[in-house]
Amino acid sequence: MQDFLSFRAPAKINLFLHIVGQRADGYHLLQTVFRLLDRYDTIHLKPTANKGITRLNEVAGVPESQDLCIRAAKLLQQYTQCDSGVALFVDKHIPMGGGLGGGSSDAATVLLALNKLWQLNLSRKELLTLALQLGADVPFFIYGKNAWAEGVGERLRSIPLKDAYYVVLTPDAHVSTAQIFANKQLTKDAIPKRMSDFSRASDSGTENSESGNVRLDFTNHLEKVVCDLYPAVDECLAWLKQFGDARMSGSGASVFLEVKSKITADEIYAKKPENFQGFVAKGLNEHPLIDYASDYQ
Repeated sequence: MQDFLSFRAPAKINLFLHIVGQRADGYHLLQTVFRLLDRYDTIHLKPTANKGITRLNEVAGVPESQDLCIRAAKLLQQYTQCDSGVALFVDKHIPMGGGLGGGSSDAATVLLALNKLWQLNLSRKELLTLALQLGADVPFFIYGKNAWAEGVGERLRSIPLKDAYYVVLTPDAHVSTAQIFANKQLTKDAIPKRMSDFSRASDSGTENSESGNVRLDFTNHLEKVVCDLYPAVDECLAWLKQFGDARMSGSGASVFLEVKSKITADEIYAKKPENFQGFVAKGLNEHPLIDYASDYQ
């Protein structure tokens, strides 16, 4: 579309996910490692002279009033008292509701892109504060680098990760995050780990993983509960585990396997059952819009 500018919003996976406590307000305290992937939604933006913020295309299951992209633009406009507006549309390529952060990433990309297009020059610290109002995963995409995350996901530290490729499969299941976190079988008081433990485990490898980037101590504590409740996730994960140490991302339903090469990833993906949807992606080291905010920390 004429006069629109396009920006990429990358997916993420959680290399592990532990629940280490719960706040008085009900939010769960987490430890995780977020990894960026080169699987993207594309956000198309056209700044306008009036203050209107509109979405030009339908997104299945997401009314415009609930769209995080719209909410992000309005929040930024309100915070800065900006007189400009924007028209936007979204090309979705990241599976929705799969634990891959598509909606959160889209919102972060809107914040970063409009910070530049509206010439607001907000710092990354300011954008991170706004991002947390939109959702627990949004700050990670503003942060812009692979991260060790704690708190509700907002306390972020950069973590170096090895180059790797991922086979990502998304079964036909819509997992209710609220239902999973409310499940009485969920472990919510795991002993906190240290980032150095994870890095040491990544270096030493495991018997069951080709790349050895995650040891068995670093699992997804939501995985068993989700698999018990959603047979499609269990089936998909069981199939992928025959090739290595496969994991579920976030609260599901997507599962992934890390391997060293694209050739290996493509070979495994080619064998998947026809009823499994998915893709092959490479791990990224940073967000494509990392320079769209100042004072990187």
